[in-house]
Amino acid sequence: MIDRELMRGAGPVAVLKLLERRPMYGYELVETLERQTNGIFVMGESTLYPLLYNLEGKGLVASRWDEEGARPRKYYRLTPSGKRRLAEDARRWKSVTEAMGALGIVEEALAW
Repeated sequence: MIDRELMRGAGPVAVLKLLERRPMYGYELVETLERQTNGIFVMGESTLYPLLYNLEGKGLVASRWDEEGARPRKYYRLTPSGKRRLAEDARRWKSVTEAMGALGIVEEALAW
């Protein structure tokens, strides 16, 4: 599991990336994030929902209620602003990853 400070920076980018694929509801985001990262990103609903509200407040995601199933669910989707932000953040993370690789940190982590 990733520590709180690192999750604060990586969490929003990870959520935006998942929403780039398709709209998802909260619990689905939590489960998909944990499954697709092999348990590295474990985000409880108490962390996810404030993050989603923040992203929505910034206009990076939009939500809608779907009441057709057995339970009403609030689905979140990426907005055009969210797509631009994701592209910017992806470039930044790539730079960080390359810099860490230049220091040999990525290779050390892979050796573990």
